[in-house]
Amino acid sequence: MPPTDDPSRRDSDFVTTFEPADERPSTAVVTAVAVFRDVPPIELSPLYDAVDPDALDAVVEHAQRVDEGGTHRVWFTYEGAEVGVRSDGEIRVRDTA
Repeated sequence: MPPTDDPSRRDSDFVTTFEPADERPSTAVVTAVAVFRDVPPIELSPLYDAVDPDALDAVVEHAQRVDEGGTHRVWFTYEGAEVGVRSDGEIRVRDTA
């Protein structure tokens, strides 16, 4: 697998955003992956098969509360894609292949 900083990999990334104060990151991830895969969200496997949705939401919420001036990112694999969720509301999805 190429390193994540490989510029050729960045071209295939799907990037979207959500508002951390208004939307649960776990919900935004399912929506983003559904768009990336071009399927309805209901056709995806449960997010909890890949990551604990409550823990993901808690990490982003905590990062928003402490606001240390930095951005936190969580990466995991879901539906055959690498998913990166940033505490500032960015979601990046890319194929694992």
